[in-house]
Amino acid sequence: MGQAPAKSNNTDKKTLILPLLIISIGSGWLLTTLGIAPGINWIWTLGLAIIGLLTFAVSGIDKSTVVMGPFFLIASCLSVLRQTGRITLDVEVPILVIVTGCLLLVARSKSIPIPTWVVLEAKDGEG
Repeated sequence: MGQAPAKSNNTDKKTLILPLLIISIGSGWLLTTLGIAPGINWIWTLGLAIIGLLTFAVSGIDKSTVVMGPFFLIASCLSVLRQTGRITLDVEVPILVIVTGCLLLVARSKSIPIPTWVVLEAKDGEG
């Protein structure tokens, strides 16, 4: 009986994807139409942000998601800054490289669990 809630919870998370995607695209479209944030490719920018958020929603927090989730969220923010002329691609890419290195350092923390999908090799003499 303990397995049923886990399946239900996992199904609930997966059904979030389409509604959140539609809301995000509609919000970006509205911001462009109203002239609040014109000239931004919202499908690209919000797509990056949604990937970052869904990384946590689908997989939880582990060594993999603490790198991927924030990376995509930061890439989304930097994309907006680049598209609005506040930074150039020559600035955006090095920032993303630095962010990746920092996130990889954070992922080394022993308090962050290893992803459940990683299969660890058996220790010497086991298995």
